[in-house]
Amino acid sequence: MPAPAPAPHDRGAHEQVEALHDLVLRSLDDDQAVDLVSIPLSGKSSIADHMVIASGRSSRQVASMAQKLTERIKQDLGRNVRVEGLPVADWVLIDADDVIIHLFRPEVRSFYNLERMWAFEENAAAPASGQV
Repeated sequence: MPAPAPAPHDRGAHEQVEALHDLVLRSLDDDQAVDLVSIPLSGKSSIADHMVIASGRSSRQVASMAQKLTERIKQDLGRNVRVEGLPVADWVLIDADDVIIHLFRPEVRSFYNLERMWAFEENAAAPASGQV
């Protein structure tokens, strides 16, 4: 069932959340993230509106994607984000308030299997648009 439309006074906030979500997906796609998945959380959890999960081929790529994404969010949207997991970069968590981003090395992602944990309904964790 689709999420209800935002109330008129919430439309500006909703548009800001969607702009952030789009920027995250574009940035990760540009940086060749692997298995990019976006899980809608709006109306299901109060922690965020979206959870984005992606992999990099190595710790170096994961760290690079995380650093570029945090810079793009700061520059393009003027938002500060919290980052955990650098410099090891096996699993980097980026908390941008309305969008939570998890970047993994494939082995670590497989072990934790966040998609399964956060899939509230069948097919809730759909590949993000623009998936290669």
